[in-house]
Amino acid sequence: MSQENEYTPPKVWKWEKESGGTFASTNRPVAGPTHDKELPVGEHPFQLYSLATPNGVKAGVMFEELLAQGHKEAEYDAWLIDIGEGDQFGSGFVEVNPNSKIPALMDHTTTPPTRVFESGSILLYLAEKFDAFLPRDHATRTETLNWLFWQMGSAPYLGGGFGHFYNYAPVKIEYAIDRYTMEVKRQLDVLDRRLAETRYLAGDDYTIADIANWSWYGQLVLGEAYDAAEFLQVQEYENVQRWAKEIADRPAVKRGRMVNRTSGEPETQLHERHDASDFEHKTQDKRG
Repeated sequence: MSQENEYTPPKVWKWEKESGGTFASTNRPVAGPTHDKELPVGEHPFQLYSLATPNGVKAGVMFEELLAQGHKEAEYDAWLIDIGEGDQFGSGFVEVNPNSKIPALMDHTTTPPTRVFESGSILLYLAEKFDAFLPRDHATRTETLNWLFWQMGSAPYLGGGFGHFYNYAPVKIEYAIDRYTMEVKRQLDVLDRRLAETRYLAGDDYTIADIANWSWYGQLVLGEAYDAAEFLQVQEYENVQRWAKEIADRPAVKRGRMVNRTSGEPETQLHERHDASDFEHKTQDKRG
């Protein structure tokens, strides 16, 4: 590894220029809103403000799974938050999530309405509210939460680590790519060993642990993230592949991953979701 351009950190770091790379224009070392902008509110009990990144996909899939299970009270409006345009720094969004990250949720079934932010918190909140996708049995419930929080702790190494340096960074840094590739492959091995023992992560039943992990690792091994399937040799993880394909075939997952999606083929995108018929219109558009 060349040492010619080795970086020596200053004694005191100062924000004097953009970091470069994708999303550089929206990165900054301070919190809070940059502009005044109220969030729209639709007619349904739940208002989701999101984008179909892996974390955003979790929320869309969860809502669609709840509705598929017959929970009519889980009807929701999904509003697009374009992070490339800085929508997450609007005053209304910051009120819902002071961390300015998607997804964020408002539950209008409570008085006053309840804000919920962080994707894992949203999954857990909805699972408890509707008594769904979270087992009641003590041991299985604990195992579900084990894998939910494993994902919350592990995925930043996949996204902010590997994904950034392999796919988004303006300069390819050998040390960084090697370091995070090693960690992502270790994580895939963790999942593969677990899924050699069980159908789903917590056991025989599909839970919020699977929704959380599939949105990151499932999409990764299916070639839907970072264009890195060949680089990571994801075919080595046969049990993760089996699990990822099974979940991808669920109708609610197919719908949920479309919600607030702005990339890919037009028929896979549903920028806003306000009614179940919105998916039917997309299907009709494709056929037409």
